Amino acid sequence: MRTCASIGRMAVGRVEITDVEAPAAWRRPSPKLRTIRRLEVGLVAFAFAALGATVADLDVGLTTAVAVVGGVLVLAMVAEGFVSRRYRSWGYLERDDDLLIRRGVLIKRLSVVPYGRMQFVDVTAGPVERLFGIATVRLHTAAAATDARLPGLGVSEAARLREQLTALGEARAAGI
Repeated sequence: MRTCASIGRMAVGRVEITDVEAPAAWRRPSPKLRTIRRLEVGLVAFAFAALGATVADLDVGLTTAVAVVGGVLVLAMVAEGFVSRRYRSWGYLERDDDLLIRRGVLIKRLSVVPYGRMQFVDVTAGPVERLFGIATVRLHTAAAATDARLPGLGVSEAARLREQLTALGEARAAGI
């Protein structure tokens, strides 16, 4: 049973999560992540608009060129709306025994990562992420199919989270 509209109650396996209702407790990625995604959409839209201008220069008619550029602008606005919703869908919540990660626009996903199951924590940043001062935290667990990652965290927050999760993972794994 998954009711993920408000993430108020969600059954994960046989465990029911009810203490995640306080939206203020969820942490979000940096707004710089949304800026990067908007720039990506803008660059692609610009490329297609330039293609539309080139088509207009080939004497296919002004109406066709305006239709192509207008279509590109409409698609860019739709993509921007999707980028904003996707950014708002990301969040993480640190609890006593585990870390909750939520994401998804069309298909909502809530991952529960127990601290004792973490094997190692990666912090990565590509060139664009470094330019904007953000990083991605990726959690590796005993399960091969785990895709627990937190994109767009500030560099200091990513380092803090890596250190804390590593310490909690070592402490919980020692008790096993």
